Amino acid sequence: MKKKHWLVLLASLFAIFLVACGSTKTAKETEKSSTPPSSSEEVVSGASEKTYTNPKEMKKSYDVVVVGSGGAGMAAAISAQEAGATVAIFEKMPVIGGNTTKSSGGMNASETKYQKAQGIDDTNDLFYEETLKGGKGTNDPELLRYLVDNSSEAIDWLDSIGITLSDVSFSGGFSKARIHRPADGSAVGGYLVNGLYNNLMEKKVPIFVNADVTEITEKDGAATGIKVTVDGKEKTIKAKAVIDTAGGFGANMDMITSYKPELKGYVTTNHEGATGDGIAMAQKLGAATVQMDKIQIHPTVYQEKSFLVSEAIRGEGAVLINAEGKRFYNEMETRDNVSAAINALPEQYAYVVFDQQLREHSKSIDTYEEKGMVVKADTIEELAKEMGVSPENMKSTIDAWNGYVAAKNDTEFGRTTGMDRDISKGPFYSIKIAPGIHHTMGGLKINTNTEVLKEDGSAIPGLFAAGEVTGGVHGSNRIGGNAVADIIIFGRQAGTKAAEFAKK
Repeated sequence: MKKKHWLVLLASLFAIFLVACGSTKTAKETEKSSTPPSSSEEVVSGASEKTYTNPKEMKKSYDVVVVGSGGAGMAAAISAQEAGATVAIFEKMPVIGGNTTKSSGGMNASETKYQKAQGIDDTNDLFYEETLKGGKGTNDPELLRYLVDNSSEAIDWLDSIGITLSDVSFSGGFSKARIHRPADGSAVGGYLVNGLYNNLMEKKVPIFVNADVTEITEKDGAATGIKVTVDGKEKTIKAKAVIDTAGGFGANMDMITSYKPELKGYVTTNHEGATGDGIAMAQKLGAATVQMDKIQIHPTVYQEKSFLVSEAIRGEGAVLINAEGKRFYNEMETRDNVSAAINALPEQYAYVVFDQQLREHSKSIDTYEEKGMVVKADTIEELAKEMGVSPENMKSTIDAWNGYVAAKNDTEFGRTTGMDRDISKGPFYSIKIAPGIHHTMGGLKINTNTEVLKEDGSAIPGLFAAGEVTGGVHGSNRIGGNAVADIIIFGRQAGTKAAEFAKK
């Protein structure tokens, strides 16, 4: 056999081996959603692109169907399959991940093995109290209690399936380091989506993309399946249980402004599929909604690209600088308060400023640089000139900050967290930011079994929900890092409970 033929054979065998193993390599953003002619798993070049199930292999019924493929949907599908149910995921977009792919912070959890290993003394009660305070006391107490009490076990579950969040840092509004992130400093969203996807592939759970679910079917008030449009054709898929994880409505500006007219003109960090479909479909079955007007704006959004600058950057030591070259607020306050402080500035924008120490610690900054969001200079004074602010003010501000870090005492604004790293190692960096629409805290009313509830508090048989499509757990203001906790903890619960219901 000629050398060329040997090389072709070896390359083919290697690609088949990688696909069979589910591939643990990072998936590219340009994922393939094309339909292969005869197999549900498409052999891909280098096995680095995600593949999806051929619509021709769509069955007429499953024990459990999952609407939406963000973190909640994928966690639900894995848990339902582990509980013995046949399950399939239906995603209207051409790729999986939803808003989870955009998450760059981490997952909050208390009393975890990683906290204990780092000497962090935390409790579930403190996690509960600080989240309730951040939510202005309006969080659903039962949902919040379930979240915090199951957070440590959820971190362990993720670790058991190859998704390790071992780097623990601070999030705004918390007195303890409890936001768990990938050890290499990468953004949690892509890391989580890739890890959950790999597990779905290993378990051979079908994932249908470009599959627009338009209706949750029902009979005698119970959910019985879905109607889905694929390749222009509508199909009815029967199911013993339906899990609604279709996400929030942060990209539906008509819906946003119907609840909060003052948000007209704001940019949104949400992916274009976050249009509230899952809420509307469940409402047709009599589902109740809660706190629909609780819509969060995030303080640090790069406006030109509507791109979120992670709160974790401030949690690792960055500061906020105004147009005068000065700090103006405690950067580690809750998101609503920091956003209000920026909006109160005459210019209504600010800069996130950090140094090479932080740059080396956080891989998410790679993305910011690739998108042209970052200004860089060798000295603080040069950076100030690039930003168009007073070099003298900025130099004295950063010198003062470095003194506060050394003394562990911010006498100017009372910041007490995210002070492990000063801003002293060049080069220095800044990103111009302003608030943008980030998260819809309101949604479907559920209980701790993730059953979707009617106005009278009764459950709609066979209908479960998790993630941003639901409301109540975050109250009036979500703490950074609690969305990932929400999708994993309640996503798993939805999968387990839906599978149990399907066995009845």
